Amino acid sequence: MDFETEADCKMDVSIATAIDEGAGTLRTSGVNEPRLEAALLLGHVLGCSRSFMIAHDDQILSPAQSQTFAALVARRATGEPLQYITGHQEFYKLDFLVSPDVLIPRPETEMIVEAVLEIFPSPAHFTFADIGTGSGCIAISILHERRHARATAIDESESALLVAAQNAARHHVSDRTRLVRANLFSAAPEDQRFDLIVSNPPYVPDGELSGLQREVRYEPRPALAGGADGLDVIRRLLAEAPRHLSTGGQLIFEFGINQDNTIAGLVPETVWELIEIRRDLQQIPRMIILRKK
Repeated sequence: MDFETEADCKMDVSIATAIDEGAGTLRTSGVNEPRLEAALLLGHVLGCSRSFMIAHDDQILSPAQSQTFAALVARRATGEPLQYITGHQEFYKLDFLVSPDVLIPRPETEMIVEAVLEIFPSPAHFTFADIGTGSGCIAISILHERRHARATAIDESESALLVAAQNAARHHVSDRTRLVRANLFSAAPEDQRFDLIVSNPPYVPDGELSGLQREVRYEPRPALAGGADGLDVIRRLLAEAPRHLSTGGQLIFEFGINQDNTIAGLVPETVWELIEIRRDLQQIPRMIILRKK
């Protein structure tokens, strides 16, 4: 079956055949796990689970379903991320809406949520700011797990904040989420203090952006580009966060590969106590925890 012709999309095509053909197209285009992604795309079109498709793999698609599936496979074959095509990504047990206006939530970023839950065991009451909230995945996941927490989710992008608002409503935390359009702390009153600040800031050196895998190049550049050495926003976090943290408050943020030693050297010991630098599942230093003195 040729996925490029509308006529063939009108032939009788079963679920099994559609997945086989879709996987072949994705494999040829260099997509990792092509069969899994073809199945996820078809499940999105049909509105059903993978288990349903396995149990009913001889079910015939309608012409409209075949045509829609073929169009989505063609988009994925060009490198467009699966998550932007389906509009969803799972993060820390929750399903988040995503769009090209926000970064796609990634498993390593869940480390931030895990660290916060360790620091503030239930039923802790605390306030925190999420800098560069994007889809809201970090703030909303924390609020979902800690029912007495309150968040100020900050992003410079109005489009990103609209996505975050949808996700806050989707997971029933809107009443504890304040969305603010700002560049870092530019909209925060000088006397505002949080117990915690979290962030997944842009940290890709500008010179490396063109070499990122093709899927990542679909993501919003301002959420990726961190300046010449990738640390422009991180320097600002280290400098500006103390004014908005209570004494003993914590700053937790993600960083890129091989940036750990440089970042540790940027931390002024008169202001911060370096609690820990944590490694991800690949044993790559990925996240830092600081406490304001």
